[in-house]
Order: sequence, then C-alpha cells, then structure tokens
Amino acid sequence: MEESLQQFDLLMANNVRTVYHLTKLAVPHLIESKGVIVITSSVAATVPMPFALSYGMLKAALNQFAKSIALDLAPKQVRVNTINPGLIKTNLLEGLMPKEKIDAFVEGAAAITPNGRAGEPEEVAKAIAFLASSESSFTTGIHLLMDGGAHLNTNIVPVE
Repeated sequence: MEESLQQFDLLMANNVRTVYHLTKLAVPHLIESKGVIVITSSVAATVPMPFALSYGMLKAALNQFAKSIALDLAPKQVRVNTINPGLIKTNLLEGLMPKEKIDAFVEGAAAITPNGRAGEPEEVAKAIAFLASSESSFTTGIHLLMDGGAHLNTNIVPVE
C-alpha cells in the first residue's frame, strides 16, 4: 500500500469515475443506436498481483461496473463487455519500471505464462473489434481474459 490516499483517489477518478461519467453521457445515444461498450480492464481485476493493490481494485471496479450496466442496458439492446489483457508489449511498461528492466520482466512473465509469450497490441485490438462487432451480438456482460493463460498459473513474476 505505497500510494497515498490522494494518489488512490486520483487513480480511482482517472480510471473508474471517468468510465462511469462517459458511459452516463453516451447511454442515450447507445440506446438509440443499439450500440456497444467495450471497457478496457485487466487480468489484474481477477488475479491478485504483488504491488498492484490499487490497480487491481480499480480494474475489479470496472469489471463490476460493466456487468451491472450490461444487465441494465441489455433490455435496451446495448451490449457491454470488458477486455482484460495480461502482459501486452506496449510502452506502458516504461512508466512502471526502469527501461533497462523491461526486457527481463517481459521474459520472466512470458516464462510463467502457459503459452510462453507476451501479447501483442494487435491481438487486443482484434478482440475489441470482435466484441464491438455484430459477430458477437449475443455477448454481453463478459470479461474476455487475454493473458496467454496467465490467470491459470499460480506462479507470479518476481518483483525486485
């Protein structure tokens, strides 16, 4: 629990409150257009991770929000789902750790992931496109885990 209460409040405001507010603003149009909401969450919402208490909590809040709003909007033909990526090769890691540690971290995470690799941004984009498309028209209220099976593993990446 390294974050101060102010940092925690800022994380919640930036990650949960904004999704709530934007959804509230978009709902009238989504009902009219029979639209789709795809919220980006994380595997951290479902699997506890060391040094990620606040992050896991806010992503779990997004998962619960998505399920609740999916239930509310389903009778109005609006679908709501989350995409829950695990380790994806993006520049986000540069903000979380020193650049010289990134390759070792990715290799360590890949080593304990059942499929043995980190995900690619294009894979996540394709999954979001599927959830937003008519091809998934009977899908609402789900959390699509995209983590190479990491949620199945009981090992964790060691953090120095």
